[in-house]
Amino acid sequence: MLTTKEVAEFLRAHDDYLILTHKSPDGDTLGCAAALCHMLRGIGKTAWLLKNEEVTESYAPYVDGLWAAEDYAHRTVVSVDLAARSLFPKNAERFRDCVDLAIDHHGSYEQFGRECCVHPERAACGEILYEVALELGQLTAEVALPLYVAVSTDTGCFVYSNVTANTHRVAAALIDTGIDFRTANKKHFRTKTKKRLALEGRLLSEMEFFDDGRVVVVQVPQSLIRELELTENDTDDLAALGGLVEGQDCSVTMKERENGEWKISVRTGPRVDASRVCAVFDGGGHKAAAGCVIRGMTQEEAKKAIVAACVEVGNA
Repeated sequence: MLTTKEVAEFLRAHDDYLILTHKSPDGDTLGCAAALCHMLRGIGKTAWLLKNEEVTESYAPYVDGLWAAEDYAHRTVVSVDLAARSLFPKNAERFRDCVDLAIDHHGSYEQFGRECCVHPERAACGEILYEVALELGQLTAEVALPLYVAVSTDTGCFVYSNVTANTHRVAAALIDTGIDFRTANKKHFRTKTKKRLALEGRLLSEMEFFDDGRVVVVQVPQSLIRELELTENDTDDLAALGGLVEGQDCSVTMKERENGEWKISVRTGPRVDASRVCAVFDGGGHKAAAGCVIRGMTQEEAKKAIVAACVEVGNA
């Protein structure tokens, strides 16, 4: 396990970087990838991101212009915020067993990197990349903005239970570089499309409760996506919605993909270990936030299966 100082030494010693992000990319993986790319270029290295086709328009500006050409001759592969082989995007599957350096903050990290720097105590992978930026002398505004997005989005704007004093110290240091954090916060936490608001209204009215109200399930089938003419951006980051309900301590969000698979996001309190719930379906994550994919089941079957896992883990 490398320290952040050793990560910086590794990055100085290698070149021609290709940076990987995970499936259904969020602000943490994309912010870390963009920041790392800028850091590496800042110390004279060649660095690009492997194209991730699932990037939504909310996060696209941070990675625009950083995608590698198809014929890019990389020599060093680095993954950020990528914990499991199942989370490699389709075009990244060939790298599952040849990641040179993995930087992550999930307790469920699967040890696929030849070298790794994993800190589950960090609320966001962006906290780790911040320390790397300091070691490299690259804490510029260009690096700080995507890192701020990484940390703020992965902590629900600093309200999730995984937030620590260090999280706030990192955010303050990033703000001190002069970044426009106010616009970033407005964009990611206080601006929603009319379609998104309509979707949330439907989901709040149709959510279901189980286990004496302690488990809440929010379902987003393809039929609803078509009915409301939703884009991928409209359905991004719905996992926190169920957690708003008083009395629940386990929120499950089920989103149907076009191929019939169900993307599951689980957010929990201390009673239920979300990573153990998702491990039942070969997923993983943190104790309070984890995800998985359920295949080969109808909506009702998938719902019953994930609720049963939540109840079993919660009552263990």
